[in-house]
Amino acid sequence: MTTRRRLLRALSAVVIAPHAAFAQKAGVVRRVGILNHLFPGDTYVEEFRKGLHDLGYRDGENLRLEFRWAEGKPERLPMLAGELVRSKVDVIFTASTPGALAAKGATTAIPIVFVAVGDPVEAGVVSSLARPGGNITGFTHLSVGLVTKTLELIKELMPRLRQVVVLAPTSNPTTALKLVRIRSAAQALSVKIEVVEVHTAGEFDPAFESIRRHKPSALMPLLDTLTRTHTKELIAFAMQHRLPTIFEARDFVDAGGLLSYGTSFPSMYRRAAAHVDRILKGAKPADLPVEQPTKFELVINMGTAKALGLTVPPSVLARADQAIE
Repeated sequence: MTTRRRLLRALSAVVIAPHAAFAQKAGVVRRVGILNHLFPGDTYVEEFRKGLHDLGYRDGENLRLEFRWAEGKPERLPMLAGELVRSKVDVIFTASTPGALAAKGATTAIPIVFVAVGDPVEAGVVSSLARPGGNITGFTHLSVGLVTKTLELIKELMPRLRQVVVLAPTSNPTTALKLVRIRSAAQALSVKIEVVEVHTAGEFDPAFESIRRHKPSALMPLLDTLTRTHTKELIAFAMQHRLPTIFEARDFVDAGGLLSYGTSFPSMYRRAAAHVDRILKGAKPADLPVEQPTKFELVINMGTAKALGLTVPPSVLARADQAIE
């Protein structure tokens, strides 16, 4: 073989090899496990799927989503997390503190991206926000710190507020952290706090009876799988007993609750898709700081306020990001 022919063959290999490698990479189907505490069709999870779609992932083409739904039963999360690990997904995406802890307990090898964890450090999900460590990172909605502001807002809306019942889902590790903040804020506002605990779905009827006995000025159900899956019952109970309600997510206000203050969960789920994309492209979770929200929204249901005979002060209405009629 002449020197010229050897040179041409070598150049052909250089040109063809990258294209072959690209074709092989383009044909790879990435498998993302979704560990969710709610039911199939959860609107937040659809936002995550849209985020992946915007980044070029197509379910059934270069992406396969493996769903595991706890259907409102957080005690099932560890078992479902184990199933995803055994199926050898590339990344696990999960929501809520129980979901993040279940995924973390199931694997130290598969990358995990979480959302909607109130205080990831205090709950033991990550070592720190800046350096999460291990195989896990994600997004916090800072709900532990926000409950103080939420209580201040309802006090401003209802200056004569005297007693608030907090419906506390005790299976969520974040609940205890929130209660410490709520009691401290209530003392400063001269508001009495009564805590009614729920651990399972079957405890709501006794919880409602306990709330009736307390005769509070307002009701504050803490954000959790249990309260999200019982949104309709909570709103119906509150309206029947003319109880103003305070929430951490606007979903509840859209459903008829009075007021919410917190971050945008749909936006958080969409941003989480970008974290998953980075990890699928080689980034390590330990190198991706836990992201914190930079914007919080105050949403007031004016129709509910009117039904309860409440006049929203101009000072509160002026700060509302949205007033639902």
